[in-house]
Amino acid sequence: MIRVEGVTYSYGDGINALDGVDLEVMDSELLAIVGENGAGKTTLVKHLNGLLKPQRGRVIVEGIDTKETTVATLARKVGLVFQNPDHMLFAETVEKELSFALTNFGLPPDEIAKRVEWALIEFSLSNYRDRSPFTLSGGEKKRVSLASVLCYDPQIIVLDEPTTGQDSLQKTRLATTLTKLNRQGKTVIVVTHDIEFVADFIPRVVVMSRGRVIADGPTDDMLVRKDVMEASSILPPQLAELSWKMGLNAPSINADMIVEEIRQLLRGELK
Repeated sequence: MIRVEGVTYSYGDGINALDGVDLEVMDSELLAIVGENGAGKTTLVKHLNGLLKPQRGRVIVEGIDTKETTVATLARKVGLVFQNPDHMLFAETVEKELSFALTNFGLPPDEIAKRVEWALIEFSLSNYRDRSPFTLSGGEKKRVSLASVLCYDPQIIVLDEPTTGQDSLQKTRLATTLTKLNRQGKTVIVVTHDIEFVADFIPRVVVMSRGRVIADGPTDDMLVRKDVMEASSILPPQLAELSWKMGLNAPSINADMIVEEIRQLLRGELK
């Protein structure tokens, strides 16, 4: 479980990147954090593994106050995948990149080999096993950085803009992987501007603006609220916009629900 209690943080420019943020994430949740650039999303998730410490308030992760422990200790519990993969990659080959953390954590060689093989297959990286990660495309680097965290199996997985540089097939595969991990009991937090990805795959959304949480709830409810979308400067999902333009009684991001309401309107069952 994660509890963020009244957290305020400033980078020293006189503006609070976080301004009294409260957030609770239960074990085994799958949620997204969305908002415009500068909303505080990345600053917030950097508090979850101790890279940043609250200047006011506190963050409790799995019963541990992040102010009272080290980043190294929290890293075993919270795997954070940065937005820019170049900030994470350093090894000579993709295989060495994936095995580095596992080796540092003292796993036996056969377990390391098993997990690396899983990650190579899961993220379509088998053909790049012996390649330098620095020779890969931006999207491929992104997959390597994701794989390097997921293969050491943290209980809490935090991904910052994981769909950047990924095509639709890779996005679907990513969603499948995250959903599978979530069903296995992992807590998964996705920071993203990809609102269609959120609408399609993520059940809970936290909306931030100017360092504050301004809305939090089921994705189906949050992303069809015009007030929330406008206050956060987020472009709404296409299906939500369609619902509004058609004047539907129950705006939705679910295509089947939209079709059903249109059918009822055509049959005269709704007014």
